[in-house]
Amino acid sequence: MEVLSKVIREDEQGERLDKWVSQTLPDQSRSRIQELIKTNCIKVNGKSVKPNYRISPNDEIMITIVDPEPLDVIPEDIPLDIVYEDASVLVVNKPRGMVVHPAPGHPNGTLVNALMYHCKDLSGINGVLRPGIVHRIDKDTSGLIMIAKNDEAHHSLVEQLKAKTTHRIYKAIVHGVITHDEGTIDAPIGRAESDRKKMAVTKLHSREAVTHFDVEERFDGYTYVSCKLETGRTHQIRVHMAYIGHPVAGDPKYGPKKTLGIKGQALHAAELGFVHPVSKEKMIFKAPLPKDMEKELKKLRANY
Repeated sequence: MEVLSKVIREDEQGERLDKWVSQTLPDQSRSRIQELIKTNCIKVNGKSVKPNYRISPNDEIMITIVDPEPLDVIPEDIPLDIVYEDASVLVVNKPRGMVVHPAPGHPNGTLVNALMYHCKDLSGINGVLRPGIVHRIDKDTSGLIMIAKNDEAHHSLVEQLKAKTTHRIYKAIVHGVITHDEGTIDAPIGRAESDRKKMAVTKLHSREAVTHFDVEERFDGYTYVSCKLETGRTHQIRVHMAYIGHPVAGDPKYGPKKTLGIKGQALHAAELGFVHPVSKEKMIFKAPLPKDMEKELKKLRANY
């Protein structure tokens, strides 16, 4: 359970409570926020109010985020592409199409289901729904993800992510031809106002987001790029590349419908590096591009 207390500023007055909470808590869905208000987990000046309540200056908003009811996570014998494993950490090359952890609508077939079958010693910091999960990559993004097998390792890896000392390189095929060889996108990301299921570059209730990119190859209408994450916001590379006019090919949420023949975005977590929680050794792992991305690159090269 998490309790937050905030006081409304002058420039926020008149806004609906549910909208204000959505902007303040971008990681919470709109339906989840409505549920919190209706169950009296969100109060104004100690009193229960309706979602359409108009906030006023100096209103004190008390938000109690109750942990969701745990799902029964069943271990499943799903093959894993294990790149590295020892007593503390596990590095897996996740295939495109696999969800990282169970959620409503995806109770099984996830990476967590597979991990629970493969090993019994996962960090319990994130609870039963996300045992061992330190960071995520999207369902339709392939590539490397690190898993903590105990709480000590979990704390170490999370602190490295916070300190921006991890090494994370993604490969992507994007729409359009990028004329410059390299660049940095420094643009804050938050929940999109028009669609709460999407993220966007915005100054409103956003968080710092920085992506560095290098052009690997140019084709007719597409560019193959390498993206280095300095921060790790939800959908960061997808949002940033779309923001500069070069959305990731195959991205159903941020890209055009007419695109390459890939089911899901042409985005792959190709390199992952961190300091080992116990040995303190700097470790870097690499995963080759999935076959569908390689196939599309060969087609682009042949037609260029």
